[in-house]
Amino acid sequence: MFQFQAMIDAFYVLTVGLWMTIQMTVYSLIFANIIGLITAFLKLSKFKWLNFLANTYINIIRGTPLLVQVFFIYFAIPNITGTKIEAWAAGLIALSLNAGAYISEIFRSGIQAVPKGQMEAARSLGMTHGQAMRYVILPQAFKIVIPPLLNQFIITLKDTSIVSVIGFEELTRKGQMQIATTYRALEIWTEVAIFYFVLIFGLTLLTNWIEKKMNQDLK
Repeated sequence: MFQFQAMIDAFYVLTVGLWMTIQMTVYSLIFANIIGLITAFLKLSKFKWLNFLANTYINIIRGTPLLVQVFFIYFAIPNITGTKIEAWAAGLIALSLNAGAYISEIFRSGIQAVPKGQMEAARSLGMTHGQAMRYVILPQAFKIVIPPLLNQFIITLKDTSIVSVIGFEELTRKGQMQIATTYRALEIWTEVAIFYFVLIFGLTLLTNWIEKKMNQDLK
C-alpha cells in the first residue's frame, strides 16, 4: 500500500539532495559556458591547428557516453596521476566538459547566424576585429542562442543524476539511500520524480516565455 508518510519522512533528505543537484548544475554550467565560448572561437579561428583541437575535443565528448566520461575522470585519471579525485570534483569536471562541447556548437551557430555585414560595418567604423566581436557580434549572438542554451541547461540538470553512480549525494543518490533504509521504493522514487518534474517544468516555462518575448521583440 502506498504510504504518504514515507514521502513526508524523506522530504528533508531529498530537499538536501535537490539543493546539491542545483549547485552541481549551476557550477557546471558556469564552467561549460566558458569552455563552450572558448571552443567556439577556436573552431571559428583561421588557424587549422586550433580548429583541430576544438574538433577533437567536441568529437571525443559527443562520441562517448557521459557515464563513461564520469567513470574515466573518477577512476581512470587517479590511476594515471596517483591523485584521488573527489566525487564532487569528478562530477563537476565531467558535466562541465560534456555540456561545454554542446554549448560550443550553440555559440558557434549563433555567431555565424549574425549577418557578415555587421562585422564589415563595425570594421568600417574603425573597430578592431576584437572590438567588433565584443560590442557588435556577440551581443546579437547571445540573443540568438538563449533558447537553445536554456534547453541545454535542462539537459545538464537531468544529467546530474548520472553522477550518483560515483557516490555524489545529489537528489537521485539521496533517493537511493532512503530506499536502502526504508524499503519504500515506490514512494521515494515518486517523490524524486516530482522534485525533478517541478524544477524542469519551471525551467521549461521560463524557456518558452523567453522565446515568446524574443519573437515579439523581433516583430
